[in-house]
Amino acid sequence: MCGRYASTKTDSDLRAVFDIAETVGEELAPSYNVAPTQTVRAVLERAPKDEPDSDAVRQLRSVRWGLIPSWAKDVKIGSRMINARSETILEKPSFKKAAARRRCIVPADGYYEWEKRDGAKVPYFLHDGPGPLAMAGLYELWRDPAKAEDDEDRWVWSVTVLTAPAADALGHIHDRSPVIVPADMRAHWLDPTVTSIESVQQMLADIPEPRLVPYEVSTAVNSVKNDNPDLLLPIG
Repeated sequence: MCGRYASTKTDSDLRAVFDIAETVGEELAPSYNVAPTQTVRAVLERAPKDEPDSDAVRQLRSVRWGLIPSWAKDVKIGSRMINARSETILEKPSFKKAAARRRCIVPADGYYEWEKRDGAKVPYFLHDGPGPLAMAGLYELWRDPAKAEDDEDRWVWSVTVLTAPAADALGHIHDRSPVIVPADMRAHWLDPTVTSIESVQQMLADIPEPRLVPYEVSTAVNSVKNDNPDLLLPIG
């Protein structure tokens, strides 16, 4: 699964890596311990708000981590939907429509995972060098019924990170890992005109297993209150 990650790249860095055309929302401070329900950056393609029939524009947008389905009564359900199993997103009511039309990428320096060892949970950081990982995600829009029609914040944007069975090299740490979209597949993954179930299934099947480097880190990462560069330092 992916329950915590690090995100320290600036908007300028992300615009360059992901060829962003439009930035929505204020730039977020670097975080070395991003936790569920926090505001994160996501990359997606969407037609301009006032021109729904125009071509989609690639955006860098602030969203809430923890997907809130359109039919949800409140935001609380999002805390249970930080991840979605890639094998079942085209079957589950919470994810099916988003998988067809609202795919995105969640950039991350790397993510944390905990290995069960001798009765304890030992944290690791998994990464792929200096460049950001492109974690596959789905996004959703939820209308807050408690807010007025003219309230700019009445629509809540939220996201979930897709996971898949972990590769053999990482399976000893945890049995699942985020789906990482390689650079040559990102445009196709983000393309909102690709809407058929068969096409999405094929894309997921074509995404290769990630080749990530894991190393043990301090148990300080266990607390979301801790958020500093020392969390990324390897133990030993």
